[in-house]
Amino acid sequence: MGDDASQSDDPQAFYDAYGDREWDRLEGRIDGRLEFTRTVSVLEERLPPSGHVLDAGGGAGRYSIWLAEQGYDVTMLDLSRGQLDVARERIRERGLESSVTLLQGSITDLGLPANAVDATCCLGGPLSHVLEASDRDWAVRELRRVTAPGGPVLVSVMGLLGAIQLYLVTGHNLEALPELVADGDYDAGLLEPYGYDNEFTATHFFRREELRTLLERNGLTNVSTTGLEGLASVFHDERLRDRLHDVSDAEREAIERTVHLTSDEPAVADLSIHLLAAGEA
Repeated sequence: MGDDASQSDDPQAFYDAYGDREWDRLEGRIDGRLEFTRTVSVLEERLPPSGHVLDAGGGAGRYSIWLAEQGYDVTMLDLSRGQLDVARERIRERGLESSVTLLQGSITDLGLPANAVDATCCLGGPLSHVLEASDRDWAVRELRRVTAPGGPVLVSVMGLLGAIQLYLVTGHNLEALPELVADGDYDAGLLEPYGYDNEFTATHFFRREELRTLLERNGLTNVSTTGLEGLASVFHDERLRDRLHDVSDAEREAIERTVHLTSDEPAVADLSIHLLAAGEA
């Protein structure tokens, strides 16, 4: 498993091969829609009315496109050339080329001047693919450095308890779960001793308080957290999503309203597959 394991632990290679799936994830699935709509509602609350926004680790460009459609000037950066290709095509389809600048790069080295943007977003979990704790500190300092003083910095990550709950419910990689609880790192080093393959890529799953402390330790202030999929995080699993196939539009709306009404509860945020922190540079 050596070569395959090392490949699975390389987020850049994983997302290069991921194609349109990151775009589709936020559109066609109930968990993705919940993640996207709750994130957008926080952006609407926290972003300035206009200006230049950095979308760091922007993936397939869905948030960059939303930002451009709201009138912001956007710089989108991502490590994956494959995801940048998807983003470029989606941006071109919507005629937004003049509003979005695409760059290849890492959230640990943004390559932008200090105070270059009015707000910074790092959404969908890029920070979760930084496994070294010191590198996560550095990444947050970079997000703060390029943001104008007092400007909002919004970071979403993948949640540890949400992942553990999902794996328990679905019977996935069960023997590895006690160690995953201990340090949050999901990679070949965790999985190989049990003969499990990494179907995803190297990931650090966060507790809510861990994320808040990380941001505050590296200079962000007024940090708040919210769950994105919240109580509906179990629908991240395809088999569980299928149980909603025949629900009515009214029932689906009730699910989404229930999630949004409870998403700010600390316990709910901690149980979410994705959680979002918002602070100020």
